[in-house]
Amino acid sequence: LCRSCGAEHFPRTDPVVIMLPVLGDQCLVGRNARFVNGLYSAFAGFVEPGESMEDAVRRELQEEAGIQIGAIRYHASQPWPFPSSLMLGCYAQALSHDFRIDGNEIVDARWLTKEEVRRRLANQIEDAITMPASIAIAHHLIKDWSQS
Repeated sequence: LCRSCGAEHFPRTDPVVIMLPVLGDQCLVGRNARFVNGLYSAFAGFVEPGESMEDAVRRELQEEAGIQIGAIRYHASQPWPFPSSLMLGCYAQALSHDFRIDGNEIVDARWLTKEEVRRRLANQIEDAITMPASIAIAHHLIKDWSQS
């Protein structure tokens, strides 16, 4: 409610899917071209008008990683103020280990085992690869999956 004119304004919220492809005891993480050096994370993208969350997960993973997806399971959400987004976190069942990065938005991807993820989150592996910060839903998607 605007204090000056009394008009009601309803802020826009844009849904974003953020997803972790999984197959057995492995998950696929990617490096976005805009990420700081060494950061690997879950995949993400905006939901298009008229598109379901599940369709957006499949489309984004096909576009960014060329990976085929079966079942999709919602995990959690996180408000993200840049730019007024609601992030919908999901797990996506990969149908194979085959993937093909787009080379533009995603510059690298790799499969990690649950054990490797747990060790990386505990800072027990010293190399150039880093995981998302604990403030991010991507961190919780990866961490929660590794402990399941």
